[in-house]
Amino acid sequence: MLTRTSKNTSRQRIHDRIRKKMVGTQERPRLNVYRSLNHIYAQVIDDLKGVTIAAASTAEGKKSDRTTGGNVASAKDVGKTIAERAKDKGITQVVFDRGGYLYHGRIKALADAAREAGLKF
Repeated sequence: MLTRTSKNTSRQRIHDRIRKKMVGTQERPRLNVYRSLNHIYAQVIDDLKGVTIAAASTAEGKKSDRTTGGNVASAKDVGKTIAERAKDKGITQVVFDRGGYLYHGRIKALADAAREAGLKF
């Protein structure tokens, strides 16, 4: 019998494999990215304390003010926003957790924008 796995199940397996090797500390927290069809989310996480230090997404604010998060331009905006919020909290270095996604498209755009805004990883 042939079993099928969904793309999300495969992505979660890859993400679990990545997370075994990666941990966010207070000095160098983890920048986690989650991508859905309509939005993109980013969090800066201290895994030792189990707290989210900063977060940004395209799903923020009033529903009427939101733009679609399913494109590269929105991912760049989120990358810039998360970098600014992290710098406000005194964080300049992070570990990038791509969440099991390929480093391409929206994920790459978010990472590049965060680097341009001053985060180092």
